[in-house]
Order: sequence, then structure tokens, then C-alpha cells
Amino acid sequence: MGESQGRPDEASPRLIEAGTPAFRRTAIALGAAGFSTFAVLYGVQPLLPVFADDFAVSPAESSLALSLPCAMLAIALLVVSPLSEVWGRKPIMVASLFASALLTIVAVLVPSWHGFLALRTLTGLAASGLPAVAMAYLGEEMHGRAIGLSMGLLIGGNALGGMVGRLLAGIIADHASWRWGLGTIGVLALLAAIAFVYLLPDSRRFQANRMRWREVPGTFTQHFRDPGLPWLFAEAFLLMGGFVCIYNYIGFRLLDPPFSLSQSAIGAIFVVYLFGTFSSALTGEIASRLGRRKVLWLAILLGLAGVGLTLSSQLALIILGIVLVTVAFFGAHSVASSWVGRRASRDRAQASSIYLCLYYLGSSVLGTAGGWFFAHSGWIGVVAFFATLYGLALVIALRLSRLPPLVQADG
Repeated sequence: MGESQGRPDEASPRLIEAGTPAFRRTAIALGAAGFSTFAVLYGVQPLLPVFADDFAVSPAESSLALSLPCAMLAIALLVVSPLSEVWGRKPIMVASLFASALLTIVAVLVPSWHGFLALRTLTGLAASGLPAVAMAYLGEEMHGRAIGLSMGLLIGGNALGGMVGRLLAGIIADHASWRWGLGTIGVLALLAAIAFVYLLPDSRRFQANRMRWREVPGTFTQHFRDPGLPWLFAEAFLLMGGFVCIYNYIGFRLLDPPFSLSQSAIGAIFVVYLFGTFSSALTGEIASRLGRRKVLWLAILLGLAGVGLTLSSQLALIILGIVLVTVAFFGAHSVASSWVGRRASRDRAQASSIYLCLYYLGSSVLGTAGGWFFAHSGWIGVVAFFATLYGLALVIALRLSRLPPLVQADG
């Protein structure tokens, strides 16, 4: 099942080359899809202090508005990706985008905390139809010379959605309410879904397969026999978990003295996501030229340098630290995710779904765990937790740098 016949011949003229009209349509469509998915998932992040006050819950409990949908998304990815081998890539992605947008709009109408969390969890289920399937679509449709850039642009759309979602939610919450802020994100996500339907070219390389559920576990476990893929999956868990910890709890720190920033000002800090938009595409292109193994560990090292700056008492240095952490994360994620697509010789949707399952589990499990460190040791506890996670990621990246490539294009 899956792409059992391996990657299509890259000499085929039907593969999408960089710079062509088809490439531009694909980049815009998947950028809009990434924008929508990350906006509905992460638009709640600057609102966590507001939820803590409005619903009378702790900081760790307020993080469930983000952690629960991420956990549900992670689990659902393992089911949705095999379904895309039967139903097709584009239909799954279209259904995902419309459902997650509509659930976000409905969630703002629910008065209770537990009802809101239930709808947020369903939003994570709906959003599961986009991430791994989009990566598989690119692996099938893009020429090898274009996949690094196209993956970087997809992740750049994620970064843009994360930035705009957080920024709008924070500003509107200050001037109206968090419900208006999150509702606005839902409407924007709905518009992005409509654009996606019209812009994304239909799959040309996809071949539908009959679903044999007894074979599904084997299509997943085969990837753990590869000497490199399990380490890349671990990178997803560590990198995303540390990154989300910083953004989950920086708002709590900056709301308190001596900074005492407003909700709008905290939301504005998420403008640094623009750096992630550029760094993901740029790093993907650099990795395509120089090799992924030469770039990944440098990006992680940059993140460790950045988090050290956030210990400063100077707001400008804290923001610079967040910029460096953001650039490092999106660069490393761009490299690692595209590396998965190149090492997986078959069943790429499943390989991508494992990577993203660990990615979103990192967001959910480690993002909430960071609340314990914040509650017991303040911001320095969060920084120490981040440094531990990225230190482990650095060790893995150095190991991957010595990994023999499967093919010439892998390195």
C-alpha cells in the first residue's frame, strides 16, 4: 500500500519544477493551508493568560486549549495518512481545512471551559488532515530540486499563520474580547480553505490503493528499521516541544512586573514569526545546496544561544532571544521534515505522519510540562527545560550528520 513503487522518476516532465506556474500555484495554496492550520491551532497561545483569568484556571490548565488539540492531531495523523492513500491527497486536505475553520467559529460561542476544550480537541482532529498529507503531496508532485524550497514555503505558511493568528487574537482580545479574536481567525481560515480549493493543482502522480488495515502497522514500523528516520522523528518531538514552551509561557512573564505589557503588546511580539517564515524557506534552500546534515545542528545551536538571551532583564534582548529561537526552530524543522521525505523510499505519507505525530505530541506533552517548570522555578525553569530538550536535539543532529546517505540526494 502507499507509494509502494517508490519515488517517481525525477526526469519525468510531469514533476513540478521550481519557477513554473504550477509551482507558484502549489506554493500559494499550501502556504494558505499552512496559514489556516497554524492560525486555528496556535491563535489561542497569547490568550492563555486571558483563559486563566476568564475561566479561573491555572497556567498549566489554560495551556490545554493548545495541548489537547495538538495531542488529538498527533494521534489522528496515524489514521488520516493511510486514508489519504485511498481517498487522495487533495480531498482529505480540503475537508480538513473547512472542518477546522468551522469548528473554530463554533468554539467561540460555547460558554463553559470544558465545552470550549471539547471543541478545541475536535479542531485538532479536523486539522490532522493537512500536515502529513501536504508533505506527501509535495514528495509525489515536486521534482527533487524543488522539494526543499517547496517544503520551506509550506512551513513558512505555517509560520505566517502562527504569527497572524497570535497577533490578531492578542490585539482583538485587548479591544473587544478573546471570542471576537478567535472568531476572526476562524473566518480567515475559512477564506484560506476556499483559496486552497481553487489554487492547488490536482494530484498527477498519486495512485489510489485499497485500504488493508492489517497491513497498516507494517507500513509504519518499516520506517523504524531505517537508521536515520527514528532519530528525525525524535528531533520533531524535542524541537517542537521546546519551542512551544517558550511561546506558551513568555506571555505570563511579560504580563507581570517589571514588564507589565498589555495583551496587545504581547500579541505584537509574535510578529517575530515573520523571521520563521523567511528562515524556513531560506534554510530549506541552503540545505538543498549544502546538505541537510551540515545545516541541522547549526540551527539547533542557534536556538540554544537565543534562549539564553531571554534570561535578560532587558526587553529588547528578550525579544532578540525569541527571534533567534524562532529562526532556529523553523530552520531546523524545515531541514528535518524534508529529510524525512527524502529518506522514506515508500509510504511517505506514513513516514510524514509519524514525524508530525511526534511533532505535535511534543507540542502537547512538553508544552504542558513546561507549565510545571514555570510554576515551580519561574522563567529560569522554562529556559532550563528548553536547554535540556535542545541539548538532546543537538546530540541527535550530530549523530545524523555522520549518517551515510541512502542516495546522493539524501545528504
